[in-house]
Amino acid sequence: MQNELFERAKRFQENNPIVSFADLKNNNLCDQQFLDPVWKISSQKNGESAFSNNLLHTLLYVRNICKLSFNTIEGIEACSAKSWLAQEHNPERNLEGGGIMTVIRANHLEKSAVNMSCVWGPSYPALEGENAGKPFSATGVSLISHPRNPYAPIMHLNIRCIQVKDGNKVTTWIAGGADLTPMHNFEEDTVLFHDAMKKVCERNSNIANYEKYKKWADEYFYIPHRKEARGVGGIFFDFVKIENEHDFSLLLDVGQYAAKAYAEILSRRIELPYDEELAEKHLYWRGRYAEFNLVYDRGTRFGLMTGGNHEAIFCSLPPRVKW
Repeated sequence: MQNELFERAKRFQENNPIVSFADLKNNNLCDQQFLDPVWKISSQKNGESAFSNNLLHTLLYVRNICKLSFNTIEGIEACSAKSWLAQEHNPERNLEGGGIMTVIRANHLEKSAVNMSCVWGPSYPALEGENAGKPFSATGVSLISHPRNPYAPIMHLNIRCIQVKDGNKVTTWIAGGADLTPMHNFEEDTVLFHDAMKKVCERNSNIANYEKYKKWADEYFYIPHRKEARGVGGIFFDFVKIENEHDFSLLLDVGQYAAKAYAEILSRRIELPYDEELAEKHLYWRGRYAEFNLVYDRGTRFGLMTGGNHEAIFCSLPPRVKW
């Protein structure tokens, strides 16, 4: 089985070389035919999209490359999609748009998800005082993966773009990152993942700095009440204001480099033998991940404050956990 798994991962890498933002629309994974339900979800009442086509193509590519990596590792089409509309899900909130949940519960990936949301409304949640209460739009892709094997690490990814209007002025910023959370730290996996994130920043050096974003991740993914890091880090960035849509390349690269690195790491780990004692330890260790997401995670807070789909927001929680 291990040889077959390695071969599947190798084919995934070979069939999906790194793409540039300029060449993105030549790739089928960005939905060139505009067939994905996301296009309808993101349409306003006047028929225009709340987001640029370039941004949505970028996010669709990231979502689809991550789904493909999951399906490749499982060896089957295992991701199930479910659309939701903001007004139907949370009718008391003055919010438009919605999203698509794509969840996988399978053999190797006990619970993983790649979600995409596109929402807008008249009052931005007060995470930043200067923008509180202003008309806003927010769209992004989030990924969380909880493998069954204790030797295989959790991986988290989030990329997003937010626009806030103040009269005729529109402020746009991007944010996100990716991080790895292994219970058993294999040094070669950590090096591989950080090398991938370093390449992301080098390819986008006009707005990204690896040492700064790595330090930001180390500080952000820390559990104060445990006095320990959540994992081995990665990169994290927020409030990166952009003037040119080419800067969406940073979001694209976070997604595609993380997907490729994680597929390789999973191919090394998800077939390793383990005993019941380690499986039991795994359940308690997952509790730290749940604690961070419920107490400190900004994405969880933002999603709930905007009236997002709580089912999609809490996809990040482990499928089984003990305290």
